[in-house]
Amino acid sequence: MKLLKRDTVLISMLSLMIMAGCGDDQIKTKDTTPAENEAVVEATEEEIPRAGRTVEEMVAQKAGVLVELHMDQQLETLGGWDGQKYLDFLKQTFNPIAEKEFESYFTEHTDLNSEEVYDYLVHMLGSGNYENYYGQLTAYEHGYAMPDLPEGEDEVTTKQKKMNVVVLMDASGSMNGVIGKQSKMELAKAAVAKFAGQIPSDANISLIAYGHVGSSSKADKAASCAAVESVYPLSAYEAANFAGSLDSFEASGWTPLAGAIQKAGELLQAYPAEEYSNLVYMVSDGIETCDGDPVAAAKQLQSQNIKAKVNIIGFNVDNEGQQQLKQVADSGGGEYITVDDPADLEVQMTKKWKPTIGQLVWTQGVTIQQFTDAMERMNQIYNPLYSASDAERNRIRHAVNFLYNEELISDDVKEQVWKLAESLHDLRNDHFKEIKEKKEAEREQASEMINAEVEKWRQQWKDE
Repeated sequence: MKLLKRDTVLISMLSLMIMAGCGDDQIKTKDTTPAENEAVVEATEEEIPRAGRTVEEMVAQKAGVLVELHMDQQLETLGGWDGQKYLDFLKQTFNPIAEKEFESYFTEHTDLNSEEVYDYLVHMLGSGNYENYYGQLTAYEHGYAMPDLPEGEDEVTTKQKKMNVVVLMDASGSMNGVIGKQSKMELAKAAVAKFAGQIPSDANISLIAYGHVGSSSKADKAASCAAVESVYPLSAYEAANFAGSLDSFEASGWTPLAGAIQKAGELLQAYPAEEYSNLVYMVSDGIETCDGDPVAAAKQLQSQNIKAKVNIIGFNVDNEGQQQLKQVADSGGGEYITVDDPADLEVQMTKKWKPTIGQLVWTQGVTIQQFTDAMERMNQIYNPLYSASDAERNRIRHAVNFLYNEELISDDVKEQVWKLAESLHDLRNDHFKEIKEKKEAEREQASEMINAEVEKWRQQWKDE
């Protein structure tokens, strides 16, 4: 007695939609010629090769005859909502072609056992995606690397002078520009907050906002260019107060670079270089727009007795802006760094910008961005591999249902083919998952080791 018909299309859709994958709105299905369709007949007249029964054999498997002729193979690797494209293609195009071929073949071959039926269906419906993605999976590397950890007084010296840090924050209207899902202002504030939290406990810090008044209109130019404010006076770092100071202004108007540098000089006048290490850090996304001379202003800080160094990070700056900002840093005896990526901004603020010259160097371990990138690279390999495996299994199950409903195979053969298809599907998926978990464990172990070494090194120099 026949079993009830199962809704294999629903099974296929559910298995695809739970997988995350990459989509391509431009994917098209293959068109075939009469000659190519004739090739299907010729292929099925030949001896059907035995389908793989081990992981190695299944990985080496080429695309099935019908898959090769009629399907863009990337289609079966789509996950999430994009998987509906694949399901629509099966229903509207692929299944009718396959069913016609199966009816013809099994009408002529009525005495096949379950193993032979399975071999034939893999020969016609097998995925050709395993080898490529499996190779990427086995070759996957997390990409984490131990940062340079300077040792000895040649690179990092012990404490000698108390430090003053003045952070100049560009709050001009252009900082409202969006990178990813956040504004440049939001990203810069987050990086500055993290940087401030890493300075030595006995250091003083000040936060100066500039260009945060008015708008970028000519009518507001004078007021905006005069808006250079010490929102966090030079004093010991206090997390809550510093966070409040960052929240006290938004990106708004023009860009008085020179005025901001001069304001930093005024704050540092009482701290001669003989007793203090005076550092200025400027974050900006563009050039001076208030008719000042930031190069001369930076040079003046170096010529005064405070000898303050002016370091600059150009955040998402065009070529003209980079040229000017580099000149400012050079004139101020400091370093210029340009970054376009939000993750790089965080790294440069905490790693390359040293809180002291001859004191503590802050170095990052594995950043959130590095972790996210490594995880995403794994998903881009594993998810298509898993989706292809599910898709092959579901195509075979649909074919078996069709053959049974058309009374071309027996109930016993149906059950045996289902069981074989399911067991081999589980065998390869379990193997893929085992490799993925091993790679992820290696990634986690590397992250923990790097972070532990960096923290140990940091504590060593904090204790000096």
